[in-house]
Amino acid sequence: MSQIVIIAAGEFPRKDYPRWLISSADHIVCCDSAAAAFMRFSKKHMEGRLPDAVVGDLDSINPRLQKELSGIIHSESEQDTNDLSKAMRYALSHWCPEGESSSITIIGAGGKREDHTIGNLSLLMEYERLYSLSERGIMVQAVSDWTTTFAITDSCSFDCGKDRGVSIFSPDNSLNIKSEGLKWPTDQVVFDNWWWATLNRSTNDTVKLTLSHKSLALIVLS
Repeated sequence: MSQIVIIAAGEFPRKDYPRWLISSADHIVCCDSAAAAFMRFSKKHMEGRLPDAVVGDLDSINPRLQKELSGIIHSESEQDTNDLSKAMRYALSHWCPEGESSSITIIGAGGKREDHTIGNLSLLMEYERLYSLSERGIMVQAVSDWTTTFAITDSCSFDCGKDRGVSIFSPDNSLNIKSEGLKWPTDQVVFDNWWWATLNRSTNDTVKLTLSHKSLALIVLS
């Protein structure tokens, strides 16, 4: 399985687990200005390893660093999507061939600005809708010092460990989600606002969610 990490321009992690994900990745893509944070980390912890690609509209990367990394920079000037989506397209097209499983971990999706955090995490559901990732065997998650976030499109079970924080978000107010393994059942939740199914806790190592129909939901583990 190919392990791909995308470094976004949010807060760079300080804890061991997300840093280990970066250090052990097979391929690394940096979003525009995130290249600077990655290079500082790489020079100290990864013997100066370069990213495989720097992708974005290049509106915020340092000119000196842009020159240094000129051989691996891929400029996309279109403004209909953000740099994270550009990096996702690049990763999917270069390292996720049909019929082969892979994982993509996004680091730096949050922090610094709440609007960027909300927008970037919601994109995980959009990527599922656009690219049918789970059907292709591609696992996508966003990992920070505090949370792991992933999207689902149908009924599922996931291992998270007992007494883990679990929050569920969905843009579909017609969706009903029956739950097993959560302290507070979600069976009666109507997803007409973001807070309804947040700050729950797991009572088992495994949580089972049964969706009333195929849809989109976002799971945040803390």
